[in-house]
Amino acid sequence: MGLQQGFVTWFVGVLFLTTLLLSSADVHHYEFFVRESNFTKLCNTTTLLVVNDSYPGPEIRVHRGDTVFVNVHNQGNYGFTIHWHGVKQPRNPWSDGPEFVTQCPIQPGTNFTYEIVLSDEIGTLWWHAHSDWTRGSVHGAFIILPAKKETYPFPTPDADQTVILESWYDGDYKQIIDDALAAGVSPRQPNAYAINGHVGDTYGCPNDTIFRMQVDSEKIYLLRIINAAMNEHFFFTIANHTLTVVAQDASYVRRFTRDYILISPGQTMDVLVSANRNVGQYYMAIRPFSDSSAAPIDNITTGIFQYTNSEGGLNASLITLPVMNDTDAMINFLNQIRNTKVSQNPRINVPADKDIKRRVFIAIAVNNLPCSTCVVGSRLVASLNNVSYVSPSIDILQAYYNRNMSGVYTEDFPLNPPVIYDFTGNLTNLNTPVEEGTRVIVVNYGEGVEMVLQATQMGAGGSHPIHLHGFSFYWVGTGFGNFNNKTDPSTYNLVDPPLINTVHVPGRRWVAIRFFATNPGVWFMHCHLERHSSWGMDTVLIVRNGKTKKTSIRPPPATMPRCPGT
Repeated sequence: MGLQQGFVTWFVGVLFLTTLLLSSADVHHYEFFVRESNFTKLCNTTTLLVVNDSYPGPEIRVHRGDTVFVNVHNQGNYGFTIHWHGVKQPRNPWSDGPEFVTQCPIQPGTNFTYEIVLSDEIGTLWWHAHSDWTRGSVHGAFIILPAKKETYPFPTPDADQTVILESWYDGDYKQIIDDALAAGVSPRQPNAYAINGHVGDTYGCPNDTIFRMQVDSEKIYLLRIINAAMNEHFFFTIANHTLTVVAQDASYVRRFTRDYILISPGQTMDVLVSANRNVGQYYMAIRPFSDSSAAPIDNITTGIFQYTNSEGGLNASLITLPVMNDTDAMINFLNQIRNTKVSQNPRINVPADKDIKRRVFIAIAVNNLPCSTCVVGSRLVASLNNVSYVSPSIDILQAYYNRNMSGVYTEDFPLNPPVIYDFTGNLTNLNTPVEEGTRVIVVNYGEGVEMVLQATQMGAGGSHPIHLHGFSFYWVGTGFGNFNNKTDPSTYNLVDPPLINTVHVPGRRWVAIRFFATNPGVWFMHCHLERHSSWGMDTVLIVRNGKTKKTSIRPPPATMPRCPGT
């Protein structure tokens, strides 16, 4: 299939959905007031920047194909932006949100209205701040219900429940990362993990609250699970109940059943659970997963799955979660995820080998650079292909669109690692040279793109959740060890690969993704472990305009926040 044929196939695949959505789309308006509020957990009161005085923030709930306007009022003490995670924003990068990539911060005392344009997304997404570590307290769910004439491709649940998994810090999230960057060290660990803002009953403070989900016997519930944690992958379970995964990252998957799920930072999963056990109270629980030598704190945080009219105590011995470093449990879960050919999904349109016009092989690493003012004479940085991303002072989208600004970025991101080594071997004495810069990848509209993401043992090693803005992509391959471009492509799944926006790259392994570059704009790509992104494990994908107005970036709104000094 050639490039033109690939685009035609993609167009036909979404034609039915587009017709359905345009015939029933609505417009919604939300007001976000972002300011500091006090919260007491772990017997300690902390001041956090939050939206509408709530942690987590307010839920957006709309239908597939709708348009949402969110007026964000900054009543806090520093600038920030908000990102609508997983929303592709066709032709509209102006409202995507990452700071100094598609916009400059919303300054204190000002406001900015985002226009969120939904297309074929369905199920659960989320929104969060995209400045420094502010997303730790500024986040919430973005629920996309089926269009008004659309059904679920599984038994209609009796109710649904959003479940947001979080990292709780006693302290200001921005100050935590600012202090760590100044010292050149890793930021401190969270004080607890939370479920929907509740830290549960395992941390020893008698005043702490626990999240309770009340259910009726024999009813079916759709859990909308969001990993909003800063740096932690999580195992999740409900004691003595089975979980049926039906969607990931706002796209339906082939149903499969487990007694736990694994969800990485940035990812969302829709899970069916039947309240079909003896009436009672059952723990839901989360525990971090790590395959890194820089492991998180191995705490279990609890909630309660509570049947109506149930009595009696809880039995903690019924919690059966994998141990924190159980890589077999991680791989076994990931291997279950497949696309599903249902009418509610976009037609599967994976770029074939002959469609691929741009191949990028990226080595993911954590490195050190000299620092005379830091604690140990060096500072931690992170890199993609030995480039540690530096955030500019003027957003890249503005510089690209206006073509009248130089020195903001360069179009020379290396498409292959500049140094080839045994990426997954013993790298104790190896420290490859790292350059800092704002170097981007540029592709033409409509091109088929393949990216191979290679985890390395540089630094502490381990897994990386890599998120690409502006797209859902097909996760077509994975394997242990170093990627072999001669033999490994023969193992790709080009039949039913998951369509996702955040891919888990396991430690000592590689993953391959493919997509057609049919969304013109400037799109951030980064690790969703927040400390890695802060250290520079980021880059930017620029998709050039096509030949028509409908394949080109929309003009910017007149109200874009001004950049500092302009």
